[in-house]
Amino acid sequence: MGNPYDPYGQQPGYGQQQPGYGQQQPGYGQPQQPGYGQPPAQPGYGQPPAQPGYGQPPAQPGYGQPPAAQPGYGQPPAAQPAYGAPPAPAPASAQPAYQEVHHHHYGSTGQLAEWGSRAGATIIDGLVIGAPVGILYFIAILLMSSGSGGGAFLGLLFLLVAAVIGFGGGIWMIYQEGTTGQTLGKRQMGIKVVSAQTGQVLGFGGAFVRRLAHIADSAACDIGFLWPLWDERKQTFADKMCNTLVVRT
Repeated sequence: MGNPYDPYGQQPGYGQQQPGYGQQQPGYGQPQQPGYGQPPAQPGYGQPPAQPGYGQPPAQPGYGQPPAAQPGYGQPPAAQPAYGAPPAPAPASAQPAYQEVHHHHYGSTGQLAEWGSRAGATIIDGLVIGAPVGILYFIAILLMSSGSGGGAFLGLLFLLVAAVIGFGGGIWMIYQEGTTGQTLGKRQMGIKVVSAQTGQVLGFGGAFVRRLAHIADSAACDIGFLWPLWDERKQTFADKMCNTLVVRT
């Protein structure tokens, strides 16, 4: 047995194996390979993971995982936004859809008529029809009060003519308002009557019903005719009942 203090004469102990033929001992600075069943060494804190060497293929995705998408042949890779630059806008297909809301535009200006314009139109219409009827009625009263038979007959004739003019003039006003939205007075004041739902004229039937609905405006000291002064949509009771608006042209 050699000298235990002689480093050149030391032999491996009993049961110790010699390195096999062709096997090299790990030199200084060379990493040791992990043993069988031992996990590979992890990089230290703050150290980047080891990169594959030159010429070695990158790690393949696991089983069942799709490979990463590669850019097509001849296509440049997707450009990355510069640091601090705002993100690119989403494509048109990704933008949220919006619903366009349509609003009816009444008249050429879309403005509701003021109460003064409506009152002025009513006065003009009343003069156009009421003045001839009033004059004929006044003559008929004078003739009938004369006491003669001829005067009474002429008085009744004048009353009949006054009634025909009043009735015919009223029908003609309703027809004009239903087909054009304007009577003579409304045309002079630059206003018209339209449906609040469609923005169109009412037609003869709608204008006739609206004229009858003015009876509600006459109730309670004509409060319905004054209602547009403080109403948000400037409507009379007849307008609310028939769903109509008076607008500027």
